Amino acid sequence: MADNPLPGPTSKHLIDSVVIPRRDLLLGGGLIVAGAMGLTACAGGSGPSSSTSAAGTAAATGGAGGGGSKQIKILLWSHFVPSYDKWFDTWAKQWGQSNGVTVVVDHINQADLPARTAAEFAAKSGHDLIEWITPPSAYEPSVHDLSDVVSEAVAKYGDQIPFCKFSSYNPHTKKYYGFCHTWTPDPGDYRKSLWTDVGMADGPTTWEELLTGGAEIKQKKGVRLGIGMSSEVDSNMAARALIWSYGGSVQDAQENVTLNSPETVQATEYMAKLFKQAMSSEVFSWTAASNNQGLVAGQLSYILNSISAYRSAQAGTPATAKDIYFLPALKGPTGMALASQHVVRSYIMPNWAKNVDKCKAFLMALLAAAHDGTYNSELYDFPAFKNPTVTTALDGWLKKDPFKSEPADKLDLLATAEKWSTNVGHPGPANPAIGEIFDTNVLSTMMADVARGKSSAKDAVASAHQQCETIFKKWRAKDLVGGTK
Repeated sequence: MADNPLPGPTSKHLIDSVVIPRRDLLLGGGLIVAGAMGLTACAGGSGPSSSTSAAGTAAATGGAGGGGSKQIKILLWSHFVPSYDKWFDTWAKQWGQSNGVTVVVDHINQADLPARTAAEFAAKSGHDLIEWITPPSAYEPSVHDLSDVVSEAVAKYGDQIPFCKFSSYNPHTKKYYGFCHTWTPDPGDYRKSLWTDVGMADGPTTWEELLTGGAEIKQKKGVRLGIGMSSEVDSNMAARALIWSYGGSVQDAQENVTLNSPETVQATEYMAKLFKQAMSSEVFSWTAASNNQGLVAGQLSYILNSISAYRSAQAGTPATAKDIYFLPALKGPTGMALASQHVVRSYIMPNWAKNVDKCKAFLMALLAAAHDGTYNSELYDFPAFKNPTVTTALDGWLKKDPFKSEPADKLDLLATAEKWSTNVGHPGPANPAIGEIFDTNVLSTMMADVARGKSSAKDAVASAHQQCETIFKKWRAKDLVGGTK
């Protein structure tokens, strides 16, 4: 297949603004969702707030009961890499024309997607397919089981990556509430020139090296580290990666709460030390885009994020882009090195969707187009199924980036990302309780309280553990989470 399968872009049209309350929205299945429940979207910049591409002249907003027998209405985020949306909109339109349906594609800013989704479920009406970039586990009671689609995908394209499975499948209920088709790695992004000056030209490999090198860079160069401790998604992912590397976790594999442990206390103490020696108080008020912006502006020496900041730098500040390199997950004192997947994209099909068979056919067709989707995301998207056609092509692109990396193999490190990535519920699934803990910032708040001197690490971890137990108890009462404690 040719290196560049880009079709022509499609036009976009603004849709009417919709004002939707962002908290305490009632889901159609009777679930109350705080903050539109579920993990909010990941950093990396934002596309247009909302836009529509339609094979026809259908309205952007969802009509009663989905799109009907001759239409599929799709709601999804505005991709951090705009070329993906141009490709997807054209591809979806062409697929619809070939399959006798009108495909309406509505893009929305990723920060607004949870509230828009919750509003549709409250009304029991809207789009036939909704794509989330984090596990939409809270919606399980009100969506179609997609087990048959996953089974067909496995038969055709190979196994689904385990952490993609556990970001869209509930082992307690044995239901695929989502169809996860792609994911994005979350490497360390570092400024090579700054780390070379402190004797680490290849960047830090452990959390301890991040502390010593980051503190020296701040002292000598006035450039700080960029690990957030605020109410946003990257801060929550960083907290999990650090806790895992120390041997702790929110839950065990059987979905029992295990946060309060010596390992979690040690990780929390480390984060306080990292803040005091290598960061500044800005990290307590960051948004999801702050670390990206700081890296591109040359103000940060290291962040945890996808390659989207790097792609932005290639376009806007090429000299900075040349200095940005990538690292795998950092090792903790146990030798463990894990990172949360940055984005893990799943489609859900609400129970009101009328054109179920066509929707399932659309998902299978999208998976068949994964080669082009990966390319047009500028290698931001990785395949969730081990399709050799796509994985072989991706390996080649990572060794020689078709989007002008210098050196050409700068992204080759990401070929190993599956080995050091996992789902946000590790070592268990991304169940609804894990989603609420993530969305309500329990871990990042715990870290921040200790770093600010508001609490001891021991007390902060004990308090966070109690919060987690309360959340798990609520979801167990709905029979959506396993475990006993």
